[in-house]
Amino acid sequence: MTTSILARALCAATFAAASTAVFMAPVHADSFASSASSAGSASSASISDSISSSSNSSSGDDRMAAGQYRVIDIAQAPAKPNTTRMTLRAVAGGPAQSYHLDVPNRALAQRGVSVGELVQVNERVYGYEFAYADTRRPFFLALQDDWQNDLGSRKVTI
Repeated sequence: MTTSILARALCAATFAAASTAVFMAPVHADSFASSASSAGSASSASISDSISSSSNSSSGDDRMAAGQYRVIDIAQAPAKPNTTRMTLRAVAGGPAQSYHLDVPNRALAQRGVSVGELVQVNERVYGYEFAYADTRRPFFLALQDDWQNDLGSRKVTI
């Protein structure tokens, strides 16, 4: 019986200490929102701003299929400062379909992509994930427009 009372008292004291620490900690919503916004914008953009069918492709379809794509060209994206344009061509299947992918330079800061390299494209519920084929590590997300709009920064007043 004494052990049960002692255990309850210890739990209550631990809960009180944890609650005090949580409620007394300063809140910095501005810095958190700023960090989240910066991280999101560095590695994601909307599909409509990022993916387009290459003029050399065999059809006008802008919808990519999941799979591996070879980087056949890399250049500065026209009229988009600090953005790299990759031309990607599907490795397997059907007609040779090529796409332009515009990626913010910050997304490629840790590791770039070279002509001839393979990129893995994975279709996700939110859009497309672009990853290095050798490591499967994502470097860019092309989000459906509604998902991208939901990530926009908004001022919150408390």
